[in-house]
Amino acid sequence: MKRLSGTTTTMLAAVAIAVIAAAPFVGMKFIALSEISLDQTVREIFWSLRVPRVLTAFLAGGGLALCGMVFQAVFRNPLATPFTLGVSSGASCGAAVAILFGLNRLAPAMPVVPLGAFVGAMAAMGLVYAFTTLSRDFSTLTLLLAGIAVSFIFSSSLMFLQYLSNFTHSFQIVRWLMGGIEVFGYGHFATMVPLVLAGGMIIAFFLPHLDHLLSGEDLAHSRGVNVGATRTWLFIAASVMVAGIVAVCGPVGFVGMMTPHICRLALGGRHTTLGPACFLFGGAFLVLCDTVARTIVAPAEMPVGVLTALMGGPFFLWLLFGREKQVM
Repeated sequence: MKRLSGTTTTMLAAVAIAVIAAAPFVGMKFIALSEISLDQTVREIFWSLRVPRVLTAFLAGGGLALCGMVFQAVFRNPLATPFTLGVSSGASCGAAVAILFGLNRLAPAMPVVPLGAFVGAMAAMGLVYAFTTLSRDFSTLTLLLAGIAVSFIFSSSLMFLQYLSNFTHSFQIVRWLMGGIEVFGYGHFATMVPLVLAGGMIIAFFLPHLDHLLSGEDLAHSRGVNVGATRTWLFIAASVMVAGIVAVCGPVGFVGMMTPHICRLALGGRHTTLGPACFLFGGAFLVLCDTVARTIVAPAEMPVGVLTALMGGPFFLWLLFGREKQVM
């Protein structure tokens, strides 16, 4: 079984590398390899637009999938997502504030909207942690309820901001909420790398503990797992990763819910194997989705969050009725 899992993970790595290598050539217009060396404009489009977009999509998809796997294990809920604790709502509210008050005009050289989104996401994370700490019960249920409360707070604030905004700002806010990977150059990718890398390293360290958390807190304690510390570190690592990804790409939904389930079907539930597989498959999945989104309605581009949402609904129904069938 372990050998089979290793083979599957190796195959996923090969597929991910192939997707990353092929995706930059596909777009509104297919770019041949010879054109890159002969045409300066094509070369600029390839290296400054398509390659950084593919790299950003892979890092975002892999990070969301890994965080989705963590939250599903911590909350022991197959429908948990990276946005369960209100990070997405906080980021959306922060981005809306930046758009509504025109902060990008005050500092045109700075990526103000992503910065506002990151601040909002971190504020949501801080509030969840503060509410959970004040309750003096850092249990899974308390953490989940605090996340739901914070999500409601920021969601209602976002509706209020949209009500105050004019047509232009309202359109910009709604467009950001759809999620999209529209980057130029490697700046956004470079911003995401340290956050995803740091969070990923912490999650990788605690991967063996996730198997014990799934069996229940009491059993995990009996096996020597410090449940409180493990949950805290995983919460911080996953939330920081999601904050960095959402700040750049917006709330791209359902990737973090779908990909862990697909990987679990192929590899089983052991998290030391499931973690790398989720990152590889999630990254390749979002790259493919973004490639389809920017070509299916060419010359226009569909936000990739719209495509993943369209896929997420049927997947949710499959998961619902599939589980019911298993129980019966």
